[in-house]
Amino acid sequence: MQLFLLHFAGGSCYSYEFLRKSIPDNFDFLQLELPGRGKRYKDAFLMNRSDAVKDYVSQIKEKRTSASYVLYGHSMGAYLAYFVAKEMERIGDPPVKLVLSGNSGPNVIEYDEEGNIVKKPKRYLMNDEEFKEELKELGGVNEEIFTNKELFDFFTPILRADFEVVEKDESNLEAQNERVNIPIHVLMGDEEEYVDYIDNWKRYTFSYFESQILKGNHFFIYEYPEKIAEVIKSAKVYY
Repeated sequence: MQLFLLHFAGGSCYSYEFLRKSIPDNFDFLQLELPGRGKRYKDAFLMNRSDAVKDYVSQIKEKRTSASYVLYGHSMGAYLAYFVAKEMERIGDPPVKLVLSGNSGPNVIEYDEEGNIVKKPKRYLMNDEEFKEELKELGGVNEEIFTNKELFDFFTPILRADFEVVEKDESNLEAQNERVNIPIHVLMGDEEEYVDYIDNWKRYTFSYFESQILKGNHFFIYEYPEKIAEVIKSAKVYY
């Protein structure tokens, strides 16, 4: 079986190395990567969801074999993995399972105590100080990036581009029209901002759905490689 991994915002084709040793040898461990970082650092950033999905689909098609496959993504990677799976299903080659973490899905609407819709500021439009505070709150970013201007100036364009992919191209899609026929298993940390909306993903599949909440913040995944691997390996039951 093949395992395609889609990185989180600011990530690269090395983002899931912590998970590699927990995945059985009979899985082909394939870390994908958007332009502008890692091995593709010379390529121009992508600034919208549709281009990012096309890029990922192209990478998957190039690497596909006759084996079944699983898609796994965390945070931005989870969001994009759903749209990638939808496109792969459309062309007749869907994954046997979507494993998603650190994301509560498209079109989550948050209300305040007075019943008004809460509008969150776009992170890619924040000034540097606001952006730093946002990154600190999210966690998972090396502290040196905040204190070393050269590092900050190097990494922030990558992060801003990724946040733009997720935030600029939001669409109010009808869930009924956007469901896939693919099992979805979602994991989130109990300290995440939108953890209470985890079952929002249920609206996006006609197939089996399962969600689990684990202890931790947005980057809880580093504490649970075996759990994530267990969920990925369970895809075999759907083959």
